[in-house]
Amino acid sequence: MTQTGTALTEVMAELTALEDPKTRGVNEKHGDDHGVNLGELRELAKRLKTRQELARQLWDTDDTAARLLAMLICRPKAFERDELDAMLRAARTPKVHDWLVNYVVKKNPHEEELRLAWSADPDPVVASAGWALTTERVAKNPTGLDLAGLLDVIEAEMKDAPDRLQWAMNHCLAQIGIEHHEHRARAIDVGERLEVLKDYPTPPNCTSPFAPIWINEMVRRQNLK
Repeated sequence: MTQTGTALTEVMAELTALEDPKTRGVNEKHGDDHGVNLGELRELAKRLKTRQELARQLWDTDDTAARLLAMLICRPKAFERDELDAMLRAARTPKVHDWLVNYVVKKNPHEEELRLAWSADPDPVVASAGWALTTERVAKNPTGLDLAGLLDVIEAEMKDAPDRLQWAMNHCLAQIGIEHHEHRARAIDVGERLEVLKDYPTPPNCTSPFAPIWINEMVRRQNLK
């Protein structure tokens, strides 16, 4: 695979060969229109290694499996701010959206600028990316964040937020409660009053996403260490 055009054709053929109808059926239940096993996708990425130009070409195909592969072989720091903004708005499926935020934007020098812009965006899916980046800062780099102000916004807006935005705000609420003991009581109180995800079906041995349960369970685990 010496020339990028040839490489793109070959990689797309390989992705087509990896397509599995059963995998597609499972993924489509979650809104993801591809049938490639993610373990096999990661193996392909390991063979390709980092290839930024090919990653951009894969993204431009608008194919979900190709876009996921693109994010595994790209150089996250090589993307410009406006390029990442356009990519997020073009990310049609939840998995592409999540991988773009977690694998690319979080490693890009424009992360904070995008976090602020996206958090205030009127598009709830774009705003959910801003909240995901905020949750990351709550956990790893909270200096300068107004945690009480974030709780104010969550308390006022989370109950009626669309699904993806609501989920992202709820994660931020839980993270504030888990990581910052001075805000824990309020975070639990907000969660209990809003009751967001209170009845979410949770498999055995998994932690409920209902913020009060989530916070208390993670704090309990921390105290066992």
